[in-house]
Amino acid sequence: MDLSVAPARTVGLTAGPVRYRDVGSGPTLLFVHGVLVDGMLWRDTVARLAATHRCVVPELPLGSHDLPMRPGADLGPPGLADLVAEFMAALDLRDVVLVGNDTGGAVCQLVVARHPGRLAGLVLTNTEAFEHFPLLGRPFQLGGSRLGGAVVAGLLRARPVQRAIMALLVRPPYDRAQARRWFTRSARPEVRADVRAVLGGLGPRHTVAAARSFARFDRPVLLVWGTGDRFLFPMRSAERLAAAFPDARLVRVPGARTFVPVDAPEALAAAVADFTRERRVA
Repeated sequence: MDLSVAPARTVGLTAGPVRYRDVGSGPTLLFVHGVLVDGMLWRDTVARLAATHRCVVPELPLGSHDLPMRPGADLGPPGLADLVAEFMAALDLRDVVLVGNDTGGAVCQLVVARHPGRLAGLVLTNTEAFEHFPLLGRPFQLGGSRLGGAVVAGLLRARPVQRAIMALLVRPPYDRAQARRWFTRSARPEVRADVRAVLGGLGPRHTVAAARSFARFDRPVLLVWGTGDRFLFPMRSAERLAAAFPDARLVRVPGARTFVPVDAPEALAAAVADFTRERRVA
């Protein structure tokens, strides 16, 4: 199933409306993308899993979203974790395997800490963890102010900046049209307040706090980590996460960078399918 042609639905949540796509049947996978991108990050991975899994892919208010949130909505990491939990409740999703990448993986860690009740398992690809917060994210914390938001919006429209960021995140070649779409959507005035709220709340204190709960998470965890991501999320973060959870398995994906769902959708889908089958998580 191609996510780009799947019908989009909308659910109203406390923070505002969230658009999502729901395809396939079987064990439920909920895909959580990171900042400045949208659910299309998972397109190639979902295409390989939808025949045997229910794949729920929300368009979270992390910058590249169509529907602005309500004024004053809490879009810091804890607020985003609460939004994901409310989304699961609104759709009555049970025995959910959360699948997170980049900032979305950090949000998933907070869901584990704050709202584990509906979870059957957790899958993390390259993401923030503990006190590790990559240097790429720090300049964009300028976006927490109005002036900073305008600066970030201008930067994101510049194609050399887009190419430089994508060079860290994915291996060439990649879908340049999709990358431009992500960055230009993040710069739109109608969602700029949401972008400021998200970027202004980023930081390691939330992942450090979430990590204190990992030893109590008694459901299986899968880490699918790209070995080519040497600048943002190095392998030592994955190894430390694997040691922190009671039941965790680490799969290394040679050469993949931060966006493992883009660089290695076959490997990620195969690892997730094996995980749900072998661990009987749902």
